[in-house]
Amino acid sequence: MTPPAPLSTTGRYLVLVCAFLGWLCAGMHMSITQLVGQAAAIDLLDHTGQLDAPKYQSLMKQAARSTAGQSSQTSTAAPDVDAAQLNLWRPLVARWFAWYQCAFLFGAATGGLLFGRLGDRIGRAKAMSFSIITYSLMAGAAWFSASPGQLLVCWFLACTGVGGMWPNGVALVSEAWSGMSRPMVAGVMGTSANIGIFLFSTLATQVKITPGDWRWVMLAGFSPLVLGLVSLFLVPESPRWLAARQNDAGGQVPGSSHSEIFRPPLLMVTLVGILLATIPIIGGWSTANWMVPWAENAGAAADPPNLYLKAQVNQARALTGMVGSLLGGWIASCVGRRRTYSMVSAICLGIAQYTFWMIVPTDASFLFWVAGLGFFSGIYFGFLPLYLPELFPTRVRSTGAGVSFNFGRIVTAFTVFAASMLTEYFHGDYARIGRVTSVFYAIGIIAVCLAPDTSRKDLQD
Repeated sequence: MTPPAPLSTTGRYLVLVCAFLGWLCAGMHMSITQLVGQAAAIDLLDHTGQLDAPKYQSLMKQAARSTAGQSSQTSTAAPDVDAAQLNLWRPLVARWFAWYQCAFLFGAATGGLLFGRLGDRIGRAKAMSFSIITYSLMAGAAWFSASPGQLLVCWFLACTGVGGMWPNGVALVSEAWSGMSRPMVAGVMGTSANIGIFLFSTLATQVKITPGDWRWVMLAGFSPLVLGLVSLFLVPESPRWLAARQNDAGGQVPGSSHSEIFRPPLLMVTLVGILLATIPIIGGWSTANWMVPWAENAGAAADPPNLYLKAQVNQARALTGMVGSLLGGWIASCVGRRRTYSMVSAICLGIAQYTFWMIVPTDASFLFWVAGLGFFSGIYFGFLPLYLPELFPTRVRSTGAGVSFNFGRIVTAFTVFAASMLTEYFHGDYARIGRVTSVFYAIGIIAVCLAPDTSRKDLQD
């Protein structure tokens, strides 16, 4: 049986460009989840008669100014009936906002499992293309949502494509680019999502996302459909995957199955991969997830109001995150996989705790600390595309990397949802929630001790 021909230089760059753009557009969908969730919830709850959007926004503005001590002499306290109404509406909006985050996380986890398995079955390139097509089409469908529940379903389905993009894109790039170039391309892949977040956040600083005007972002989410179709017909398949399929068909290696990664000898490898991928995901969502609505409320209550503050938070975090992600693979190669992960976890914990305890979104230094957190948390996402594929052999690499990276989203979803229920206990104080949830970074300092050191190893066949 003739072995598959190696990729040409053009083919390798085509793989890298399409995978880069696919994960960049997935980053755009991550940004949409954070920036649109609260505004869409208010509009759709108003549309279905569950709250009065103009009155809710007015009461929220009064409450934020009162908390900041800005209105003690300039306005009259809201009547008790208004305060009671706000206490009913605010947890309702926060709950739907959290459910949209959970739709992203559960959807991405489901997509990582399904599309990752599909990548090991039909090829990384095809599965990656189908992932892009899925998140584009379902974002377009979300434009037509008439209720909070309809948007929840559409966004869950869209995010299955986001989850499927990562394992197939990373496996395809890792197999197309080997040897010393892998730390570099791992950094490039890790950077791409942050570029997508930054670009969309920059757009959102120019075009408002409000309860009355949020649907335009779903058209932006629909636009990568062209990339998905181009990728489907032009991106070449991984020669490593083709060779593994030939060997499997010829009986030269044991047939792969989804359950293989959950059986010895790969079981411990999979559990370690899940643990190491969970920490940055849950840490990132436990900080940025609450910083955005925290900044949104503070910006609306400012005098004069700053309706772009929530987008500026995402922008600052993504801008430095791009640099951190780009350097992540290189830093892990120079410093060592385990040492890099432990140091980054400690620094992220310190920055997050300082930000939630010591400053507020309207402080001049707030975006500086957000940017610092973005840089160091970004290093994780240059580290993971390098490290996770190293843990698994070719026949289950896409499945293993997909399960490792996306299983953490399930844990994160439960954390976000549990934290949303705490909004009533914390009276809608996002800073107090962030102080608790960002402690998850501390687990990473210890967890990495369980990880195998792959610094001197190449990809397994």
